[in-house]
Amino acid sequence: MNKQKRIDSITVGFALFAMFFGAGNLIIPPILGLTAGSAWFPSVLGFAITSVCATFLGIIAVVVSGDNFNDVGNRINPIFSIIITAICMLSIGPLVAIPRTAATTFEIGVQPLFNHTSPILSSILFFSITLILSLSSTRVVDIIGKILTPLLLIILIALIILGVIHPLNIDLVQLKSNSDAFVSGFREGYQTMDLLASFVMAGIIISAIKAKGHQQEKDKKQVTITAALIAMSCLILIYGGLVFLGATSGYTANDSIQRTELLLHISKGVLGKNGTLLLSVCVALACLTTAIALTSAVSDYFNKLSNNLLSYRLLVIVICVFSGFLAVYGVDNIIDYAYPFLAVIYPIAVSMAFFIVFFGKFIKDKRPYIAVVSITFIIALIGLFEYLDIARDYMQLILKSIPLNRYEIPWFLPSLLGFIIVWLLVRKNNSNLN
Repeated sequence: MNKQKRIDSITVGFALFAMFFGAGNLIIPPILGLTAGSAWFPSVLGFAITSVCATFLGIIAVVVSGDNFNDVGNRINPIFSIIITAICMLSIGPLVAIPRTAATTFEIGVQPLFNHTSPILSSILFFSITLILSLSSTRVVDIIGKILTPLLLIILIALIILGVIHPLNIDLVQLKSNSDAFVSGFREGYQTMDLLASFVMAGIIISAIKAKGHQQEKDKKQVTITAALIAMSCLILIYGGLVFLGATSGYTANDSIQRTELLLHISKGVLGKNGTLLLSVCVALACLTTAIALTSAVSDYFNKLSNNLLSYRLLVIVICVFSGFLAVYGVDNIIDYAYPFLAVIYPIAVSMAFFIVFFGKFIKDKRPYIAVVSITFIIALIGLFEYLDIARDYMQLILKSIPLNRYEIPWFLPSLLGFIIVWLLVRKNNSNLN
């Protein structure tokens, strides 16, 4: 790799890290460490698989398929491509990610400073600003984002380094077995939604890389993959540090602890009152810029999908009103209600990315990939029914009979088997025709 490629890879890598590093992601890792205790490292491993490794696969799936997520979906079916892209947009938009930014802002940036402020009032103010800036052409968001991201990272790195050097508590108790801690981390990784975001972000960074002059397929792939590795390495280090801080926080694990409350406790203990105040303000403003960016992206997507039938302005208004309604329920409630939905869509996205990355170059026929998505969807639905207590005993019996269910990937071996069987049948059929 020449000097220019290295420079561009580093530049795009840190830009990609900033795209994925949503302020909302700060609140998830510490609770993993708190509930795992001395088994915090297996939690990091599980969390890294679904939040980081799967995200990397998503980026690679796009780059080996073309230039954007539509190229990935088209490997299976054009209609499916539209459906899965729309679902991803809704997930990183008004269904989960956007309202979570407002809820995080209230619990970390508003409530600690103004104790008696209503979450409803906070949500109205938050989305009024989001609405105005999403509709305008102002560069305020870009300017704030360029200042806030580095500042937030500096504070966060200081928090982690100081927390590791001077932990708040060193007497750790193993609260979960290593396997249970791993599974908890694996499951919580869904909540970052970084895999779903990766399908969208990959298209953005590929366009940026091509604009830098890397037009040839080999160069495009090389710079994209290197940039993705840089971004994912940074994410693993940050997440690992936050999980460790949660484990050494000195808090007692119980169901009443809020994720934002734990983060504030850690920052106050490590950075002091002023450090916590600065962290709160940065997180709140970072959440605002994230909400504006997501609102604009989702509105633009559905505006183009509807061929301008749904105006951009109308979509922005609807997204802000809907997200504002959900935001008042709080971060923990948003995470809880999102899990069943993500437990279905995430395995489908992971299976798509995995099989396209590892087999896409050699197997072009759509049918094996359709088999993978279909099998994964069925098994994910069985898991959802069990979670929702629908024919629970029967669903549990089915899941327990599937290998790797213990590790939250019951879909993997059946989908792999289905992929191989369909591919062999396709090959046999093609041989007979020839």
